[in-house]
Amino acid sequence: MRNRYATLTALAVASLLLSGCTVLREFKPAVHVAAMTPGEYITLKRGDILTSGKLSAATLETIRVAGLDDGACAKPEATGCIHALSDIQGVAAEQRLSALSELWLHQAQTLPQVLPDPTQQAAPDAGDPHLNAWLEVARHAYAYLFFSERAPDARAFEDRQTQVRDYYNLAVQEAASLVFAGYRGKAMANTDMVVRDGPWVVVLNKPAPVPSSQARKILPQELLPASSLSFSGLRSTFRRDGFGGELVAVMAADPVPAAAADADTGASSARAERAPQQPGPAWSDMPTTAITALLHFPGANLAQVLSTHEAALSVHDPYRDAKIEWHGQRVPLAANFTANYGLWLARSGFSRQSLRSLFASAQGLERPHLYLMQPYDPERRIILMIHGLASSPEAWVNVANELMGDEELRRRFQIWQFYYPTNMPIAYNHHAIRQTLDEALRHFDPQGSAAASRDMVVIGHSMGGVIARLMVSSSQGDGLWNELLAGRTFDDRRMQRLRARIGPLMHFEPLAPVERAIFIAAPHRGTEVAGGRLGRFVARLVHLPLTVLEGFADVLDDLAHGEGAQTGADMPRLPNSIDNLDRSDPFVQAAAKLPISPCVRYHSIIGHPDPAIPLLQSDDGLVPYWSAHLDGAASEKIVRSAHSVQGTAPAITEMRRILHEDIRSCATAPAATAAKR
Repeated sequence: MRNRYATLTALAVASLLLSGCTVLREFKPAVHVAAMTPGEYITLKRGDILTSGKLSAATLETIRVAGLDDGACAKPEATGCIHALSDIQGVAAEQRLSALSELWLHQAQTLPQVLPDPTQQAAPDAGDPHLNAWLEVARHAYAYLFFSERAPDARAFEDRQTQVRDYYNLAVQEAASLVFAGYRGKAMANTDMVVRDGPWVVVLNKPAPVPSSQARKILPQELLPASSLSFSGLRSTFRRDGFGGELVAVMAADPVPAAAADADTGASSARAERAPQQPGPAWSDMPTTAITALLHFPGANLAQVLSTHEAALSVHDPYRDAKIEWHGQRVPLAANFTANYGLWLARSGFSRQSLRSLFASAQGLERPHLYLMQPYDPERRIILMIHGLASSPEAWVNVANELMGDEELRRRFQIWQFYYPTNMPIAYNHHAIRQTLDEALRHFDPQGSAAASRDMVVIGHSMGGVIARLMVSSSQGDGLWNELLAGRTFDDRRMQRLRARIGPLMHFEPLAPVERAIFIAAPHRGTEVAGGRLGRFVARLVHLPLTVLEGFADVLDDLAHGEGAQTGADMPRLPNSIDNLDRSDPFVQAAAKLPISPCVRYHSIIGHPDPAIPLLQSDDGLVPYWSAHLDGAASEKIVRSAHSVQGTAPAITEMRRILHEDIRSCATAPAATAAKR
């Protein structure tokens, strides 16, 4: 018995030894647990090929469920893995399509940039592998979003849908850039344009016509991904999440700074000084336009979408189209509202040209130019911005960006900005700005019936605030004329000439379209700085264009020979803008007395940098409080800031408050608004 027991024991031990590895493994736990921080969990859950450079956990899980090698699939050349996963049955369409979209994205990002070899003949059906990869990314993401088991709204809170939407948006952005590269600067066809590349046929849908200051008959000169642009000087970037590639279309060159650039390239000084610098209308769209592109793949079901090699590329105005209808779903359209604005300012050369204008250099500005920050929209009211002395639209960089970053303000308003020569007399610029604005409104809305032609809000900073005040004031018939020419009489011939030449500058009524005004650090009654030693020194450096001096030579002669003129005095000098800002200047004194329209609500924003100084005795470094303050203002906001107060956060917040208040007041008083117009 003992021997038998020993034998059985020996057999058991031998059996254990023979199967030792298996037995030992069976004594180890199959699953291990380790602690994970919340940050690590979120990184694992949301990390993907875009954010971490590695395939997402969701895609790796799908690869493993399909029985494929995740290591091989994570390599740049994973075409075999892509085809294998495409053919596998039994994996849910959502998991398979989202994984394929990310795998194609990985391939698109890692394809080498190879220049074509002119000595080698390409295969007849060979196409751009980059375009093919990006179209495959978009196609599989599109199929996931609209042709898998659930509709997009059923996955609204899922991280995976956000990832796949980002794959689609990036793919559209890149594919659109590649398609447009072949058509840069070409004429726009009257029908859809077709691009054939390898097996793919991409149809570029002709954009719907929109009112514009220019006839846009060519494709963009550049098409830049908004995500590729980074800006300093802009506090914020404003976007709208949704579907589509966010792009900046660079159209024709800016008509104003382009003139300065032309002069810099070697044009003769005489031609630069005397030739008109701004042909065509005195208004234009910004040359950089925000657009959103979409790729649509034809097909009524998943199989058709995955088998087609056709794609339709459409371009949308994100200001007009906030949502689109796709496959029975109202989906939001992605947008970037900052990139085109920042690019325009960065390339504009405004800072250099505005100084040239102040000192009447050859490449300076000679007349106002009106910029539309988006294509004209008859349904949006206008915010009109007028900058100050030695300045340009750059003065509004954060103001305009942050006002249009407010979704409600963006829906209700469009921004127009004046750029004008700040060396000119205030009366001259005021008259020219009025004329340009009137011409632009008549061009876009001849009947004056559009919402854009009424209830305008004008915002002016510094000298621009003085001009804005004149725009909502009345000269009281001959009141301004008589005050400026008091004590002088002229014969009939001279008076007739003066009436014809400077009469229009001295006679005006409040602009009917304007219903609200915001004056920022505006020297309504002039400043002591302009009349001081430094101000007089700078005023002597400021010159007027020769064309203006020649045009007003006879006027100056008439003023010198009128009865009441000082005997033996020198020929009067045409005042420049700095002269007009002196508190003792006759024009600024007379203009300060003019009544503001009772139909206009107006507001003041005033800088007060040193709270230790009593407000009534304070100034912002240039403009004293007593000059900026206006009795009767609906509100007055004091901001701890120097003269450039318009760009501060408190000032912009105040402007937003006023504009939201304006929206509410217009909504509650439509009858009164209609009656006023």
